[in-house]
Amino acid sequence: MEKGVTIVGGGFAGAEAAWAAAKAGVRVRLFEMRPVRQTPVHQTPYLAEPVCSNSFKSNLLSTASGLLKWEMRQFGSLVLECAEEAAVPAGEALAVDREVFAQIVTRRLEAHPLVEIVREEITDIPDSRPLILATGPLTSDALAQAIGRLTGSQRLYFYDAVSPIVDALTLNMERIFVASRYGKGEAAYLNCPMTREEYEAFVDALLSAETIQPHDFEEARYFEGCLPIEEIAARGREALRFSRFKPVGLIDPRTGKRPYAVVQLRQENLQGTLYGLVGCQTRMKWGEQKRVFRLIPGLENAEFVRYGVMHRNTYIHSPSLLEPTLQLRSDPGIFFAGQITGVEGYIESAMCGIVAGLNAARLVRGLPAVSLPPDTMMGALLDYISHYAGKDFQPMNANFGLLPEPEPPVRDRHQRIAMKVERAQRSLQRFLQELEA
Repeated sequence: MEKGVTIVGGGFAGAEAAWAAAKAGVRVRLFEMRPVRQTPVHQTPYLAEPVCSNSFKSNLLSTASGLLKWEMRQFGSLVLECAEEAAVPAGEALAVDREVFAQIVTRRLEAHPLVEIVREEITDIPDSRPLILATGPLTSDALAQAIGRLTGSQRLYFYDAVSPIVDALTLNMERIFVASRYGKGEAAYLNCPMTREEYEAFVDALLSAETIQPHDFEEARYFEGCLPIEEIAARGREALRFSRFKPVGLIDPRTGKRPYAVVQLRQENLQGTLYGLVGCQTRMKWGEQKRVFRLIPGLENAEFVRYGVMHRNTYIHSPSLLEPTLQLRSDPGIFFAGQITGVEGYIESAMCGIVAGLNAARLVRGLPAVSLPPDTMMGALLDYISHYAGKDFQPMNANFGLLPEPEPPVRDRHQRIAMKVERAQRSLQRFLQELEA
């Protein structure tokens, strides 16, 4: 291959990196090990297959996720373009039919004349530069060991848990009502209202359920945003009711009152035949999942098309290794992108791919890599993973706390967020204008 970019990993970050580099007129060779070698959680051979959830979070510009999407759209994000084509009803959120979405991403990349997709497992660090390592949280053991040798640092990991999916035709709709919290967006969620007695019985069953435990030699380090529900319940009997099962903003039309607790189900495919249990990531054994989740009103006879699973996610200690450009400090021809860097979430991972692809293409063209302004959501996330100074580096989602506070300080939260959003938009527009100059 003539001088171009090599990418290892065809997930959200790898797909976006390939698209960004190809859009810049640079040839791309993208290596993806599936289906030659599958992972514990992927179901298809397609690129950018969602596994933990089908939701890409809120589209509202008043949210951190919405601002991040706005910024990525200014770069022509492949993931967001394909997500719009494969969208399913989800209120204010952007959610997709998983398989349709992954198929669209795969077709778009396969059709690009500058992109070559190679289905092959890479077990060592390729010699080609620029090189983007976007192998994600499920990096194979052999390559993870090679990355450990490359970085000279001990691998970090945490356990991630996936929610179960049920067959919509097996739900008892007499016990379920359709609504979105606070009436935002279309009424897109199925809501299973619980009385106090039903909630208490569910918690009792959850706390007594058999779970799959980590190996003796592995420490179970969960990311706070993806805690299994049994871990939350163990913190206190009301913990789920004030987090994943909170009833606020929801009124049961049958009673005219707010339920004691609510379990929400989100549409998983375009046909509306599959629904995922929102926030019900779990490490319960499969038989226990059927027993416990069928205690939820409306799920008494639910058929599970996919049970929740738990898997180990790998990420590097980016603050000691990476520049905000996503270049490895010890070898600037190597970029890391996606969840392996310590960002958490589909869209955050895709964002890394955009930046890594853009900068790798710039190196090919003899141009310096660029850093995004830290007052943008993209720049703030990259600044976090590359400059975090604390002792315990943990994965991070997009959030407004990453952005600098307005000057002078503003007390009102909504006004403060609005000012951060406006400043980020102006800053990114200036950055793009200078990039094109």
